[in-house]
Amino acid sequence: MKIRNFSLVVASFALACASALYSSEPELLTFSGGEGVGKGKKIVFVAGDEEYRSEEALPTLAKILSRRHGFDSTVLFSIDPEGGFINPNYLKNIPGMTALADADLLVIFTRFRDLPPEQIAPITEFLNAGKPVIGIRTATHAFAGDDMKAGEWTYGDWKNGGFGMKILGETWVSHHGAHKKEGTRGVIEEANATHPILRGVKNIFGPTDVYTVKDLTAQDTVLVRGQVTESLDPSSGPVSGDKNQQPLQPTAWLHEYTSPDGAKSGRSFCTTTGAAIDLVSEDLRRLIINAAIYLVGAEVPEKADVRLVDPFVPSFYGFAKDPTFWSGRNLKPADFGFGKAIRPVDQPGVPEWPFREGEVK
Repeated sequence: MKIRNFSLVVASFALACASALYSSEPELLTFSGGEGVGKGKKIVFVAGDEEYRSEEALPTLAKILSRRHGFDSTVLFSIDPEGGFINPNYLKNIPGMTALADADLLVIFTRFRDLPPEQIAPITEFLNAGKPVIGIRTATHAFAGDDMKAGEWTYGDWKNGGFGMKILGETWVSHHGAHKKEGTRGVIEEANATHPILRGVKNIFGPTDVYTVKDLTAQDTVLVRGQVTESLDPSSGPVSGDKNQQPLQPTAWLHEYTSPDGAKSGRSFCTTTGAAIDLVSEDLRRLIINAAIYLVGAEVPEKADVRLVDPFVPSFYGFAKDPTFWSGRNLKPADFGFGKAIRPVDQPGVPEWPFREGEVK
């Protein structure tokens, strides 16, 4: 038998191989790890914010950690219960939380979620075990809703010390830089420059602005601070004025938390950068990958491999408030699997970032 279209056969074989490397239930995405420092370890990623495209950011990190470092990874999303599609504007449903039962690390990037008790309970069990957590950007204000109880404190009481304050060391305060006008350049904290999480990390830039951070204590380990830049151009210099007076605002730190039941302690890492568009920065990806490796007790490489697994051209951040926007896109978790490129969302009223294409590697 003659093979008339060899390239088609090769392409079909490659697609079959890629499909074998990940499996997807309708409401979550699972990547199987291979060899690497994370072999035998499982990470659960929880995406759910309306502004910074966590649904693009977390699958990208999960792919790197699975393909490059051997971790089993499961990504959960905000799912519209009626349409079954990813809908970051729907605050009350992130199915699949039971995946946390055997997880070694939680990576959370949510904003003001108001989840039902059955979805909060697995998070509480995970934290009561003192397991490690990584919080990204809006995870400082991950939940809202006073009915979400955990022991004597409430996840959603972000103003008075909910999940963000208790688990990450900080809650939502304010924008320190000008939103959508000024970016963030990472400045390594000299006193902690030899920390394993900072191995190979030298040049961080993100077009999201610096957050105000005011509640960290001497017990927290600041790794990176954020210098406010004049514009969103990666080559822009620091903005003049009091925004860059010392000390600069922390943008990445380690924190020790007490479990909701008060019985155990655990460690968390938080970064207030990390929107999908920020992950164009190779060293920001490396910072977060290093933190994951460190928190599960593995040896952090001198320069972790953080190459993108699939094409990645992320969306600029912004709200998509039209109720038909996400139903029109009709994205499912499987749309972010291996072999699937991430392309920018065309959001009404959200500008193009002119430096995006040239920065993608």
